[in-house]
Amino acid sequence: MPTFHRFASFRIDVRSRDHNPPHFHIIGPDFHALVDIRTLPVIEGTYTRSALAEALAWAAGRTEALLAEWSRPNERD
Repeated sequence: MPTFHRFASFRIDVRSRDHNPPHFHIIGPDFHALVDIRTLPVIEGTYTRSALAEALAWAAGRTEALLAEWSRPNERD
């Protein structure tokens, strides 16, 4: 699973062979959340408010790049 971006206390991963909807993972030492790439709500998981705020602010301007990264290894027929 490639790390798409690394922050001081957590990272953003985009996994191959993952389920729909297109999403990214926020992974920290004590939390793991899935966030919908297109609309940015948390799909499931746990997170800290500060990590979520930082991740969403970062992702807001990068949805096209995140979607392209998710689509590349997750293309379905």
